[in-house]
Amino acid sequence: MKTLAKLPVTIVTGFLGSGKTTLLRHMLDNAQGRRIAVIVNEFGELGIDGEILKQCSIGCTEEEANGRVYELANGCLCCTVQEEFFPVMRELVARRGDLDHILIETSGLALPKPLVQAFQWPEIRSACTVDAVITVVDSPAVAAGTFAAFPDQVDAQRKLDPNLDHESPLHELFADQLASADLVILNKADLISPEDLARVRLEVAEELPPAVKIIEASSGRVPLDVLIGLGAGSEEHIDGRHSHHDHHHEGEDDHDHDAFDSISIDLPQADEALLLDALTELVVQHGILRVKGFAAIPNKPMRLLIQGVGTRFDKHFDRAWGADEARITRLVLIGQDLDAVGLEAQLRAALSV
Repeated sequence: MKTLAKLPVTIVTGFLGSGKTTLLRHMLDNAQGRRIAVIVNEFGELGIDGEILKQCSIGCTEEEANGRVYELANGCLCCTVQEEFFPVMRELVARRGDLDHILIETSGLALPKPLVQAFQWPEIRSACTVDAVITVVDSPAVAAGTFAAFPDQVDAQRKLDPNLDHESPLHELFADQLASADLVILNKADLISPEDLARVRLEVAEELPPAVKIIEASSGRVPLDVLIGLGAGSEEHIDGRHSHHDHHHEGEDDHDHDAFDSISIDLPQADEALLLDALTELVVQHGILRVKGFAAIPNKPMRLLIQGVGTRFDKHFDRAWGADEARITRLVLIGQDLDAVGLEAQLRAALSV
């Protein structure tokens, strides 16, 4: 009986808005016949990132695409790894003769080290290996000193927290994502000056072992051969990578990101301009970090996909509504101490619905 080679796994990590999903879309669109399974660890009740990934032209039917995208919707992988990750991996291991690669996108708040350590479990270790941990860095945010594409006032709130006698938790999370990296992508390199980009490179390099490569990219456009086939075997050396949050997985229950909430809001059809203005107002007033979802626009046959980081919103019509599909607007808001009832009421009032 032929022994199957270990199935390579690429883990993509990085803060919300850094460009992880765009990178994965690029990888899938340029798969060149490779059979790739995707695990999307979506922070929130809705798999919005999964919806985006399913629109990729990866040469398979919708049914096949739905079968390849595994969404873990219970928060960060470091919190749900035993409850959800193991069963999903066991299913993929059983199908590894039909697969060439696995891609895992962590949530923007997940710590990558515990996920990599999960590949030390005997049942997974015998069948899979971590080809590389890729950390996607938002270069303009690092240049600005915020590390993530969050509104400045959120970072300021964290720095002013009297309970914190150490560096900003955002900086610690950023350092931990770099600490597990086998490859770092300085994304959005085209959006800052060469001088700022050089400064970002130096700052990132200070957090990395010398062997870890740093590359620059715009919109996640990196040749696939640069991203896969690294053969890092990350699970073999991850225990030696220092993390600020190692103690959180040694009997303590606290997580720095426990304060982040994710709420889901369903609305009827809405005028596009009114909706975007209303969402911008919500972001400014309530410090919302991320808006993701889709909207039904009156008299438009296609669904409007919306992604917002801070007050920056990207939108495009991604697909036609199905004949039997309810034309609703569905949004996920991510932030701290969010009042779901109040936010929905404010949004409905602004839209007069």
